[in-house]
Amino acid sequence: MPHYPLNTVRNLLSTNQVTEPTRQALTERLSAPPRQPTFFSASEFALLHAVCDRLIPQDDRSDRIDVAGNIDKRLSENKSDGWRYDTMPADGDAYKLGLKGVDESAQLTFKQPFLNISAEQQDFILNAVQRQEAPGDSWQHLPANRFFEELVTEAVENYYSHPLAQEEIGYVGMADVPTWQRIGLNELEDREPKSIG
Repeated sequence: MPHYPLNTVRNLLSTNQVTEPTRQALTERLSAPPRQPTFFSASEFALLHAVCDRLIPQDDRSDRIDVAGNIDKRLSENKSDGWRYDTMPADGDAYKLGLKGVDESAQLTFKQPFLNISAEQQDFILNAVQRQEAPGDSWQHLPANRFFEELVTEAVENYYSHPLAQEEIGYVGMADVPTWQRIGLNELEDREPKSIG
């Protein structure tokens, strides 16, 4: 159940509580259609979608947040996320090799591609990647735990920067015009909606 009433964030976007640049960015996120890949191949993109769906399940959503599409967009535009471990290749190379490694680990462990195994088996593979215990030659060239960390970080960032996810967790920080004065635990500004449960 959402923390705030339905449409709280969407309704705030049409008020004078939100600066124009913030309104524009969040409105674009709300209206963006699902992305077709331009950085990843179709098979890589399908695999990235499956991995993101295990990291951030959205089975209960009618309007899915396009986490994999946002990753593809950033990489297509050759943008950096602002940091990189010195043991990691460039972001695009890391993603391609990491996805290859995930599929390779699934093949070696379950004799099937990642897309064809059960959700529980997919979780097993992703946990093995996170713990650096996943089999496969790809992980000899890419630190599995670092790849997992960067993937989870970017997936979560993409998910929670979307207005629908912000509404779910009761985040209205985008209402940035009047500034935030009540910053103590459980202190709400007058403009903040009250919790519905």
